[in-house]
Amino acid sequence: ASTYAHSQQPGLADLRIVDAQGQRVPHALLPLRDEPVQREERLRPATLYALPPRASAGDALASPVDVLVQGDRITVRRKAGMATPTQSPGWLIDLGQRRTGEPAPDTLRLAWSGTAAFTAGLDIDVSDTLRTWRAGGSGQLLMLNAPQAPRGLNAPQTPLGSDAAQTPLVQRDIPLPANTPRFVRLVWRDAASAPRLTGAQAVTTRSSTRSSTQAQDLPSELRLPAQAVNGALLFDLAGALPIVALDLQLPPGTRVAPVQLQGRSRDTEAWQPLGSAVFYRIEREGTASRSPALPLHATVRYLRVQPDERAGALDPLQTQLVVHAALARIVFAAQGPAPYTLQVGSADAPPGALPITTLVPQLEAERPRLGRAELGAWTEVAAVAQAASAAARQAALRPWLLWAVLLAGVAGLGWMVWRLARG
Repeated sequence: ASTYAHSQQPGLADLRIVDAQGQRVPHALLPLRDEPVQREERLRPATLYALPPRASAGDALASPVDVLVQGDRITVRRKAGMATPTQSPGWLIDLGQRRTGEPAPDTLRLAWSGTAAFTAGLDIDVSDTLRTWRAGGSGQLLMLNAPQAPRGLNAPQTPLGSDAAQTPLVQRDIPLPANTPRFVRLVWRDAASAPRLTGAQAVTTRSSTRSSTQAQDLPSELRLPAQAVNGALLFDLAGALPIVALDLQLPPGTRVAPVQLQGRSRDTEAWQPLGSAVFYRIEREGTASRSPALPLHATVRYLRVQPDERAGALDPLQTQLVVHAALARIVFAAQGPAPYTLQVGSADAPPGALPITTLVPQLEAERPRLGRAELGAWTEVAAVAQAASAAARQAALRPWLLWAVLLAGVAGLGWMVWRLARG
């Protein structure tokens, strides 16, 4: 990431690599594989059963269903004579019987009725038999209909006036523990503020398998401290980085943060909307459940996280942004004496990278044999820095010289007119 911070041209066009004698070494940008990792969601409908209310505080939750086992077949049905309560402490969710070898779902996606704004915390328990339960973590459902525009920010407010900024903030996915069994019990922390569920889906995410040589395609993880400005959190990535995902690390405790995300590449540009998200951290019995990272595809240097006013402010000292960036990989020929030096920072240098097929004609065959180089500390080339300073001084003086020439020309013309008038 520090290479992007020092670069003066988009796409690292000013990058060079030289050997110990200062001779140029051929290099190229290593492209990602032609077949990137594919993520596919498989949705399977789940059955909802409202839990009956507790007879008194502290009582165990009763089961609203009967389970009939006939050989390898399990039948689940609502208990006879049990009516659906108007206000339930939670829900029993039947994910269905999986076939042999079928992977367990990793996410529970919920739907509810009504359009009123709400936020509802919940606890998850899982079971195979409905007799014994084990904790499965915690989650948060949330819907905010009208995100509030930030106030007092100096930057133009175009993004928050767009349609994207007026989209409701909705969190409907609940992460499930590994190897989740058939039954999930969802218990509201405050049943009075919870929505009435109308449907549920078990989500199984499948990803194509990476080989050992595909590890070089994984994004880099950067952790950035926050700077608070008028209620928003600002993050400077030091350079325009290609971002693939974001994660907001919240301080200890149970916290929910619905936010609007904005970005820009220069501090003189207007903020552009990147999307909305709900980040949370929920603690239960000494364990913490966190929201997953938000997939994002943008190339920006500055990020602004604007929390919704109804959810409270974020502490900049205890909040950290985790950025997953697809940083460029450089391949160079190890010719000439080592050590090799990476140079970057020229605003007018022509592009220096070769096409990858020129440097490595059989790229896929050579990928497993590519070496690895570590980037050392940055130093400034004194001669180049002095030349850049002199060029900057000349650029600063150039307008004054032009004005001086213009004024001298006007004065000369005036003197000539005066002489002609006297003659």
